[in-house]
Amino acid sequence: MNHSGPKRFGSYGIDAPYLLVVPALLILWNTFDAFINHRVVSFVVVVILLASVCSGLYTSRRGKFVVWSNLLDSLALRGDERVLDLGCGRGAVLLMAAERLQTGRAVGVDLWNTGDQSGNSPTATRRNADAEGVADRVDLHTGDMTALPFASDSFDLVLSNVAIHNIKGAQQRDAAIDEALRVLRPGGRLMIADIFGVERHARRLRARQVRDLARRGLGWRMWWGGPWVRTTLVTATKS
Repeated sequence: MNHSGPKRFGSYGIDAPYLLVVPALLILWNTFDAFINHRVVSFVVVVILLASVCSGLYTSRRGKFVVWSNLLDSLALRGDERVLDLGCGRGAVLLMAAERLQTGRAVGVDLWNTGDQSGNSPTATRRNADAEGVADRVDLHTGDMTALPFASDSFDLVLSNVAIHNIKGAQQRDAAIDEALRVLRPGGRLMIADIFGVERHARRLRARQVRDLARRGLGWRMWWGGPWVRTTLVTATKS
C-alpha cells in the first residue's frame, strides 16, 4: 500500500468550508472563558475542538488522497473502463481514477455547490485535470445525482466520496443509490464512501440484490472532525 499517497499538482480546496465557522467561534469563546474565568473545562473544550478541526483539515487536504489512491489501486483497473464519480467536486477522486486509465473515460457529475467544497466549479476541476495531465480522458457534467444524465448500463465503476449525504431527504438519497446502480453495467462495481446514512445505503443496495455487498471503516485518515465523524465505505457488484 502506498501510504505516502500520490503527489498532487492541482488545487482541491477545503471540504465543507462553512462548517469550520462554528468550531472557530467556539474555540474563540472557550479560549476567552478559559483565560478570563480560569475554567479548566474550557481549556479541555478548546483542545478537543482544535483536534477536531485539525483532523478535518488533514482529511480534506491529504488523508482522502492517500485512502482513495489505495482503494483505486486495489481495483486493478485494466485502463479501458468508464468510471463515474458522483459529486466529484474539484476532482480529488475523479482525477486519480483518470490517472489509472489509458483508453477509458473518467466522468464527473456535480451541482458545484461551494458550501460542499470551497471554490467548487467545473472550471476549477478542468484546471486540476490539466495540472494532473489527465484532461484528455475526463468529462464533466452538471447534474443531479438523483436523476443522472447518462444511459443505463453505461459505466464499469461508480464512485462517490462523502457526497450523497449532502442530498436533502432520505428518499432522495435512496434515489441517488438507485441511479448509481441504473447507470452501472452488470458486473460493474460500486464504491460509496459516506459519513452519514451508510446503513441505509447498504439496505437499499441489499434490496436491489447486488452481489458482494460489504461495509468497512476507512480509518483515521478519513475522520472529518475526529473519531466521532468517521467515513464508512460501502462496496457492491451489480448483478
